[in-house]
Amino acid sequence: MKRGQLWWAELPPPGGHRPVVLISRDSAYSVREFITVAPVTARVRRLPIEVLLGPHDGLPQNSAANLDSMLTIPKSSIHDYIASLSDDKVRAVDAAIHFALGLKT
Repeated sequence: MKRGQLWWAELPPPGGHRPVVLISRDSAYSVREFITVAPVTARVRRLPIEVLLGPHDGLPQNSAANLDSMLTIPKSSIHDYIASLSDDKVRAVDAAIHFALGLKT
């Protein structure tokens, strides 16, 4: 597991079975039982807290990672690697996190 990867996960309701973007720091995956993810949704609104994803990212349809809905889940809830995001997409995730949390860049 590595930051910026897409995996399938089982999220608490109402999330259910869906792709997520891993957003914890890389060193967390080998030592932590819980990791932070951003759920991916097919509902694309083109907001600053979203990162657009699609078939070119390994997903079956156009989607968006929603960084307003970050959550920490058990690592055991994550299964089935999908793909690694490009460096540009990871930078877009970083920008969306900054916006979602009101952080200065």
